[in-house]
Amino acid sequence: MAGKSYTMDMTEGSIISKMIVFALPLMLSSVLQLLFNAADVIVVGRFAGEQSLAAVGSTGALINLLISVLMGLSVGANVLIARYYGAGDAKNCQESIQSSILFSLVGGAVMAVVGIVLSRPLLFLMGTPDDVIDKSVTYMRIYFVGMPVMALYNFGSAVLRSKGDTRRPLYFLIIAGILNVGLNLFFVIVFHMDVAGVALATVISQALSAALILIAIIRDQDICRLDLKGMRFYGDKMKEMVRIGLPAGLQGAVFSISNVLIQSSVNSFGSLVMAGNTAAANIEGFIYVAMNSIYQTSLSFSSQNVGARKYKRLTRITLDGVGIVTVIGLALGMLALILRYPLLSIYTDNPDVVKFGIIRMMIICPTYWLCGIMDTMVGNLRGLGYSIMPMIVSLTGACGLRVVWILTLFRMDPSQKILYISYPVSWAVTALAHIICYIVVKRKFDKEHQI
Repeated sequence: MAGKSYTMDMTEGSIISKMIVFALPLMLSSVLQLLFNAADVIVVGRFAGEQSLAAVGSTGALINLLISVLMGLSVGANVLIARYYGAGDAKNCQESIQSSILFSLVGGAVMAVVGIVLSRPLLFLMGTPDDVIDKSVTYMRIYFVGMPVMALYNFGSAVLRSKGDTRRPLYFLIIAGILNVGLNLFFVIVFHMDVAGVALATVISQALSAALILIAIIRDQDICRLDLKGMRFYGDKMKEMVRIGLPAGLQGAVFSISNVLIQSSVNSFGSLVMAGNTAAANIEGFIYVAMNSIYQTSLSFSSQNVGARKYKRLTRITLDGVGIVTVIGLALGMLALILRYPLLSIYTDNPDVVKFGIIRMMIICPTYWLCGIMDTMVGNLRGLGYSIMPMIVSLTGACGLRVVWILTLFRMDPSQKILYISYPVSWAVTALAHIICYIVVKRKFDKEHQI
């Protein structure tokens, strides 16, 4: 049947090999999605100057803050649909898909209004410099116009991931990515649209990828097919989706608040440091999404095996996930550190911007694997149905510690190095706390299910 070759049974066979097969397209998809923003940053840095580069970079933490709750709910959709798919429950699977797709469109529209209205006051509160703020507002407002299609793509991808399909989202993003790069160059170089051009290119390309993924879900003939005629909200499915996804979204929101606080601290150093921070963070983002693909993999594998009642496979999924993400984090982190000069030079030819970017990379890149372990443990806990516990641990360990760090140590020594060290310290503390929580939860889970 159509689309059947794209699915994966996560409940049988070798775990580590299937996790790698599942994660690789997801990893490439995430990297390609990040390239949307990287193309924006590179084009404005090369063809519009440091102010435009700083303007695009200064919006990242704020954009993530505003959309994190919506994207967190897509985690709830992933867990719920994977569980029903693993159990072969067609009725509940269909109702979950219809609720999640409809919610993505409604939630995306609401978020678009919020982002457009609040962009300037929030950027002002962050202390965005006067020479940057107008361009930052322009970029954010155009970006948020495309929020409904961005939400649709993310929720649609969650539906496909639930049944093991990570290849088609990759194919769709390749098409959209090529369009995005072409439009970036066309709007900025030919029409001199500056940050407005790169934002518009991102929205158009995301709309294409969302349309392609929606068509794929409609045309599928298995239990994960979307029936447009039956589109409506199902209360019990929305309640469960919110129960699992809302803590993930709130966690992302508070994480973003801590990152907004860090971005505000970066802003205090001026536009050159902002530009260097933007370029370095963009490079590090590729490492993060590669590691985050293992979080998504652990989440989907755990959820599908819980649905199929294959409880004995859960410990192996956790151990394999942590092992894979550690290797990825270490390898990519050190590779980025070795290539720091040529990588940063892609974004700018200003030696001062490169110098400030290196200060960040020297601290973040060698320690990023700790963040990977932290997130992967969260994925396993959510796959078991525990979402509030990892939220509380993450908010306390990572976000709370960063805020305290900035308000105390950074105030005593307001340097870039002191600011950036807050990242690895918070990752290490939170990762250890999640491991302890998982051991406790797994013992309780095994006892309840008589394993």
